[in-house]
Amino acid sequence: MSTTAVPTVMAPGAVRGMRRYLRSPQLRLGCALLVVAVAVAVLGPFLTPFDPSVSIGPAYAPPGSDGMALGGDQIGRDVLSRVLAGGVHLLWMAPLAALSSVAAGAALGLTAAFHGGIADVLLMRLMDVVLAFPTIVFALLFVSIIGPQPWLLVLLVAVALTPGVARVVRGTALPLMSREYVQWGRAVGLSSSRLLWREILPNVTSPLAVELGVRLMIAINILASLSFLGYGIQPPAPDWGVMVSENRNGLSSQPLSVFAPIVLIVLFAAGGNLIAEGIARVMARSEGKDER
Repeated sequence: MSTTAVPTVMAPGAVRGMRRYLRSPQLRLGCALLVVAVAVAVLGPFLTPFDPSVSIGPAYAPPGSDGMALGGDQIGRDVLSRVLAGGVHLLWMAPLAALSSVAAGAALGLTAAFHGGIADVLLMRLMDVVLAFPTIVFALLFVSIIGPQPWLLVLLVAVALTPGVARVVRGTALPLMSREYVQWGRAVGLSSSRLLWREILPNVTSPLAVELGVRLMIAINILASLSFLGYGIQPPAPDWGVMVSENRNGLSSQPLSVFAPIVLIVLFAAGGNLIAEGIARVMARSEGKDER
């Protein structure tokens, strides 16, 4: 008996959903900004006209001198080359920290809301303790002891951002605990993990999408700030935050050495935030239509 292969096509519902997202101007703008920042970070190291660690001209050389399109930095290195090569660390560290904080915060928030009682109190008081420490001070405390290791920076930023996500998820999940499908699941003996991850988690995806964008923006700012303070990526490695710190004294004579990395940091942070908010708004509108 022969069988005929059935071609795989995208479901009409998936196509409509994709079009609905693409119609969002906010989402399109966020994608454009993020694509620019990511493209520079990924492709930039292969497009540098000069070695980003070698001085090739006078300090704070103006744009166009000695073949440097954006001029030189404080020791005569090509600003364009350092900008193109300076986003590699931030490209993986910030998203990893944001994703880790959202995953951990969602797990803690859902657990606190689902179990309630002493588990809720203990988890939320633990989150309050972490929130009591200013994020930068919290990171500097451990970095000054262990050293500015990239894995440590990601871990510290993720830990510092987790409490905020946990509180948002807990607040969103608490009203769901009285819904009929949760009560039914408990009555028939469904496991806690199945109720949490298959029934409750899908109903908090909108706030999680927003939180991911917000935490990505905060992670970018924290990591860039740590590099600016000298506790992040260490010179002479090219890094956007390091560039701002190194060249701030020459802002009046060579502003591009500071503004160029700042522009890319802003594009990266704003793009991720706009995408997350755009997705959340489209999802909220869809849920409103479904309820009607």
